Amino acid sequence: MLDRFNRKINYLRISVTDRCNLRCHYCMPADNPCMLRHQDILRFEEIQQVVAVAAALGVDKIRLTGGEPLVRRDIVELVSMISAVPGLSDLAMTTNGILLPDFALPLARAGLRRVNISLDTTDAVKFREITRGGDIQKVFKGIEAAREAGLLPVKVNCVVGPGPHGEDARGVADYCMRNGLQLRFIQQMDLQAGHFGIVEGGSGGDCKHCNRLRLTSDGKMKPCLFSDLSYDIRQLGIHRAMEMALDTKPEKGTVNRLNCFHNIGG
Repeated sequence: MLDRFNRKINYLRISVTDRCNLRCHYCMPADNPCMLRHQDILRFEEIQQVVAVAAALGVDKIRLTGGEPLVRRDIVELVSMISAVPGLSDLAMTTNGILLPDFALPLARAGLRRVNISLDTTDAVKFREITRGGDIQKVFKGIEAAREAGLLPVKVNCVVGPGPHGEDARGVADYCMRNGLQLRFIQQMDLQAGHFGIVEGGSGGDCKHCNRLRLTSDGKMKPCLFSDLSYDIRQLGIHRAMEMALDTKPEKGTVNRLNCFHNIGG
């Protein structure tokens, strides 16, 4: 698929839930975050149908996100259903890693190929502050479980502020170098203000070469993370919603006043 700026769109990011087992301060409110009703979340069969239509249109890369995708009940079954769709060259997941010790091997056997794991510091106290209670040792164990399961390459997403990288970022870089992990520095984003940058070590945020569409966990196809545009696959049909998202994909991101990171997948 080509959009109106002649960019090849072959990548679909799918948020499978807006729930998370952490409360990172830049992603989710500490108290009473606005959550979707369970009945509004896409069923597995609907997600598989979206992937099948997308693959027929030329999408060959799928990434599962959240919230935290591993808190979605029976997530391994969903991975198995998606991996059975013909035409995919890559099926990946972004996760905080907390539950990976239990899920890494079953996910790999179901067809997941690789994972990106969020880690903003290697200091246990700071990690607990950033995530409002998270246990960094579980993340370290999750990273090791992913490696042992063959979910390679294991990539680490580290959110950083503007300017030179600080102590926490340098600590994560050292940890990744010692453990053979691929590191991506992601500038902290602000949807409402339109603040974002090109991912260091990755391709996100590079509007000129953007190749992705996004699907929210309640079935809205979005052409851009930094846009209020969305098209309901239940109302319009999957094919039409994807066509409209493709046709209206902006040249570059602006602002998104309708979503939060925990319900759009980052």
